[in-house]
Amino acid sequence: MPHYHVSVDVGSASVRAGVFDTAGQCLAQAARPIEQYRPQADFVEQSSDNIWTQCVAAVRDAVARSAVNAADIAGLGFDATCSLVALGDTGHPVSVSPTDEDAHNIVMWMDHRAIGEASEIAATGHEALKYIGGQVSPELELPKLLWLKRQRPDQFERAALYLDLADFMVARAIGDFDHEQVGEPGRSVCTQVCKWLYLAHEGRWPEDLLAELGLESLLEKPAMQGAIREVGSSAGTLSAAAAEAMGLHDNVVVATGLIDAHAGALGMLGNDPEGSLAVIAGTSACHIAFSREPCFVPGVWGPYRGAVLPDGWINEGGQSAVGALIDHVIADSAASASLKSAAETAGVSHFELLNQRLSELERDQGELTADVHLLDYHHGNRSPRADASLRGMVSGLDLNEDIDALAVRYLATLQAIAYGTRHIVEALNGNGHTIERLRLCGGALKNERWLQEMADATGLTIELPSEPETVLLGGAMLAATACGDYPGLREAAAGMSGTDRRLEPNPSRRAFHDAKYRVYHELHADQQKYRELMNPE
Repeated sequence: MPHYHVSVDVGSASVRAGVFDTAGQCLAQAARPIEQYRPQADFVEQSSDNIWTQCVAAVRDAVARSAVNAADIAGLGFDATCSLVALGDTGHPVSVSPTDEDAHNIVMWMDHRAIGEASEIAATGHEALKYIGGQVSPELELPKLLWLKRQRPDQFERAALYLDLADFMVARAIGDFDHEQVGEPGRSVCTQVCKWLYLAHEGRWPEDLLAELGLESLLEKPAMQGAIREVGSSAGTLSAAAAEAMGLHDNVVVATGLIDAHAGALGMLGNDPEGSLAVIAGTSACHIAFSREPCFVPGVWGPYRGAVLPDGWINEGGQSAVGALIDHVIADSAASASLKSAAETAGVSHFELLNQRLSELERDQGELTADVHLLDYHHGNRSPRADASLRGMVSGLDLNEDIDALAVRYLATLQAIAYGTRHIVEALNGNGHTIERLRLCGGALKNERWLQEMADATGLTIELPSEPETVLLGGAMLAATACGDYPGLREAAAGMSGTDRRLEPNPSRRAFHDAKYRVYHELHADQQKYRELMNPE
C-alpha cells in the first residue's frame, strides 16, 4: 500500500497542515489562524492551547480534503517558529505575560523584551558564543529565560518545563502531557543548538555560562533534561488522544521536529545542498547555508552541527523584517487605501497593481530609485550586524502621496531587502562558504518583481522549487524518514524535491545595484554618526 505523510507548520499567524505522498507531491492542505497577544511594546505572546486546538482542526481538514485513507498515513512531521513555551508540572500553561494570563504562555520569536539580557550574554565573550556568530539575539531562548527570571521570578519558578514550540508540538502529539506528572520530554537537536546554545558537536551544555548568568537551575528542570534527538528520527507514535482528535490512527510515527525556517531549507535541499543558500522569506527571512565542515561567520548564527542534516553543519543568517516591512511601508502610506481599492476593482492583488505601475513608470523614466534609498532595519538587524537596536531609514522623501510615490518607495523596500541578503552572502563567502545560487521559498515566490530584484541585486541565479510549499514539504520529509520510507534525510530531500525554474540576474543593472548597495552601507554608517552626535561621551 502507498504511504502518505502529514506535515504541520506552526507559523507566526497560522497553523497549516498538508498531506504528501512519498514523491513529495502535496495532495491537500488546510490552515487555521492562531492568536497573538501584544500586552505592551516589544512583547508578543501566544497560547499553546490555542495553537494545538487549531493544529488538530487543520490536520482533520487537510486529511479530509486529500481523500487519503487515514489508515495509509504513516508519518507526521512538525515544524514551528522558535518560540518559548512555559508549562507547569502537569503540562498546563504557565503565564509569561505581564497580564498574568496563564493562557498566554509563549514568548514569540519576534518578542524583543530581552534586548538588554541578550547584550549582557554577548558581553560575557564566552567561547560557546562563537557557535552563534559571536553575538546574541533577543530572539534566542536564553535571553528570554534570563528576562523571566529577573523580571518575573514568580512565573519563572512556577514553570516546571520550558520547550521550543516545535518540541512542544511533538511532545503533545505523542502524549507526554497525558499523565499527571510530566517527565522529561525529548527535544530536537535543531531547536537546542540553534536557540538554546547546546553544543551538539560536543554533546554538552555550556554549564559555566549558565552558572555565570544565574540560570544553572535550568539544568535541574526538565527544560534541559530530556533526550536530544537527531533530526529525521522518530520521537514515538501518536497518542490515542491525539490520534482520535486528528482522525488518524495511533501507530502514525511522529518525527522529531524542526524550526520552521529549517524545515523550509530541508524542503529545498535537493541533492546538492552545499553551494546553495536557502532563503525562507515570510514575515522575516532566514538564510541557511550548508557545509561539510564548520564555518565561523561573525554576526551569523552557527555553525550548528546537525540542525538540518545529521551529517553536516549550517550557518543561519536572517533579516528580522521582510514581509512585515513591505506590509508596513504600504500601510504607512497615505495612498494605501486607494491602492487597495484600485486593486479590488481591477481584480488583482495590490502587489500586482504596484508591480504593473512600476513597469509603466520605468518605460518612461528608467530606474526609479536612484534618489530614493531605504535601510531595512526597522526591527533591528539579525545578521550580519547582529544589532537589534538598529532602526530603518529612508532618504529621498517628497510630498507626493499618490500611488506612484508609494510604488517607488515599495520598490526601494524590495531592493533594500535584497541588499540585506547580499550582505549576508558576502559575510558567508568571506568565511568559508561558496554560495553560487539562491533557493527561495515563502511569500517571495508570489511576487515576480521581488524575485527579479533579488537576483539583480545579488548577482546570483535564483532557483524556484517545484513544490512552493517547501516548509510543509520539509515536514513531510521528516515524517517520511522517521517512518522508514527513506533511509535518511539526504535521500528524502533528493527524492521529494525538485527545481521548477531558474531566474537569472540582469547584468545590465549590475552597476546601478552596486551603487545603491554602497548607499545602503552608508545609511548604516550615517545612523552610527547620528548616535554619536546625540550621545557624546
